[in-house]
Amino acid sequence: MPSTKEYKDFVLEQLNTLENITYKPMMGEYLLYYNKILFGGIYDDRLLIKMTSNNKKYNFLEGIPYPGAKPMYLVDDLEDYDLLKKIVIDTFNDLKNK
Repeated sequence: MPSTKEYKDFVLEQLNTLENITYKPMMGEYLLYYNKILFGGIYDDRLLIKMTSNNKKYNFLEGIPYPGAKPMYLVDDLEDYDLLKKIVIDTFNDLKNK
């Protein structure tokens, strides 16, 4: 089931404390970038982020974006802006050095 535009807009609004968040539509889903680094995506109206050593501390559940894909972390609390910002920055900091 493709993600809805409404859910994408909701996620982007929750991430509005971060500058330079962009997205790209991809086969009914949305890839999410912070400062041009892919950190996650919206899949089936779920926010999933890449697994990194810096974001293990949040004890997320794992989610599969689509059949055959690598697991990602499921971010299910989108109401805490400060926490969400920390999660994205922690993930970004690991990914930018790869």
